[in-house]
Amino acid sequence: MSYWVPEWSAPTNVKSIITACEGGVSEGAYASNNMGLHVGDKLEHVQKNRASLQDSLGLNKPTQWLEQVHGTKVVPAQSDGFVRTADGSYTQESGLACSVMTADCLPVLFCDREGTQVAAVHAGWRGLAGNILRSARNSFSCSSNNILVYLGPAISQAHFEVGVDVLEAFFENAESSTEAETIAASFKPSLNPMRFYADIYALARIQFARMGIESVYGGSACTFGDMKGDKPQYYSYRRQADTGRMASLIWLD
Repeated sequence: MSYWVPEWSAPTNVKSIITACEGGVSEGAYASNNMGLHVGDKLEHVQKNRASLQDSLGLNKPTQWLEQVHGTKVVPAQSDGFVRTADGSYTQESGLACSVMTADCLPVLFCDREGTQVAAVHAGWRGLAGNILRSARNSFSCSSNNILVYLGPAISQAHFEVGVDVLEAFFENAESSTEAETIAASFKPSLNPMRFYADIYALARIQFARMGIESVYGGSACTFGDMKGDKPQYYSYRRQADTGRMASLIWLD
């Protein structure tokens, strides 16, 4: 199987998967189930990996793939096969999967409790600091307490060393002194001057709390350090710059 199914309390008609690293045809640094067209892998290999995933999931409509730019744009997904420049998409159309690709950044899946809408977001630190999660939340017409989210595999704090510019970017958006204190607790000083270890999961949860979204699942994996036997379990750009990308998909059945 070239993917795994997240465990969360989504409605039964909401389907979600995250692709595994194995089970595809890519070779070398991209072995073997790379979903990213932008990383230097052979075009025909990525296309075959994506087509195999599409077939195995029984999706008859083209998945909404994105050209991700570490921004905050979230667009309506469409089934025309066109790749859109954005870092998130949403839909109320059944059989149309929203997807994002990651290899350390945080993939976030959204749905409402009634199972009428889904969304997928690629949240690196720039997107998080720029409030991309709010952009995704605003695509839903329901109240925040009717939204569920799943935090897919991302780099853990122990391996996510950043500069003071990252810390300042989050402090600038703090809405209260209490929130600023919580943000500060999400950064641990590094032994290197003016460097910190950032907890991307905690920073996302701060924003969900701000929006009143309480049903948050996942958020315990580490793309950099988690192993499956003697092999890394996930692609990680920080571990290996030339590497593949996992895809996180969500759709309405």
